[in-house]
Amino acid sequence: MLEVIPLPAFDDNYIWLLQQQGVAACAVVDPGDEAPVIAYCAEHDLRLSAILITHKHGDHTGGVAELKRRWPRAVVYGPAHEPVADVERRLVQGDEVVLEELRLALGVLDVPGHTEGHIAFHGESLLFCGDTLFAGGCGRVFSGSFEQLSDSLRQIAALPPETQVYCAHEYTLANLGFARWVEPENPALLARIRQEQDKRARGLPTVPSSLALELATNPFLRTDQPAVIEAAETWAGRTLSGHREVFRALRQWKDRDYD
Repeated sequence: MLEVIPLPAFDDNYIWLLQQQGVAACAVVDPGDEAPVIAYCAEHDLRLSAILITHKHGDHTGGVAELKRRWPRAVVYGPAHEPVADVERRLVQGDEVVLEELRLALGVLDVPGHTEGHIAFHGESLLFCGDTLFAGGCGRVFSGSFEQLSDSLRQIAALPPETQVYCAHEYTLANLGFARWVEPENPALLARIRQEQDKRARGLPTVPSSLALELATNPFLRTDQPAVIEAAETWAGRTLSGHREVFRALRQWKDRDYD
């Protein structure tokens, strides 16, 4: 059985460690800090065989060099269109990462917007999406564009609803606070806020979430819903045409008035 273990890093990052019961090898996704990975592998007598990178930001890549030094046979996979040091296999949409020791194959999605060449890994009902989609929210637009991020989220929204969303930060309560601004009467959202508050009160992570839950509560995946469109248009002060315009208004609203 495949296990996905959250390794907290920095103030609010998650490094995801993948291990198969009875197998001495493991893989990690977005190791911004090497220390939690080294500690976990030492405690559980694991050997790192693969490092998967979604995008170039240092809180996702900062541990790669030291991990590679300790485990030189570990293969580093990452985006083809971003300047990430130490990447040995550069990936684009349609590529596949086969982790034979873990008996796992993950397809690659191009999901730019947060950065210009951001990728995600999807397979076995798992989605490792870095900073593209968050629980209850989405990433900021840095070196990509609003249009790219809108399209990337639409691509993710088309995945099977049972997909488990492994994002890279514990931003959920703040994201849901903004979502409540957008849809204050969404019963699924109100129920989720209570559930996630309870998790955090008990020291539990709020991720992964399911794509089905995101589709029901995350305004950035709900740009076709009348209540979301109305809220975005009210903030923008004009009629908005299509998903991209609604998304841009929501993201700018959150950037300017909430974050």
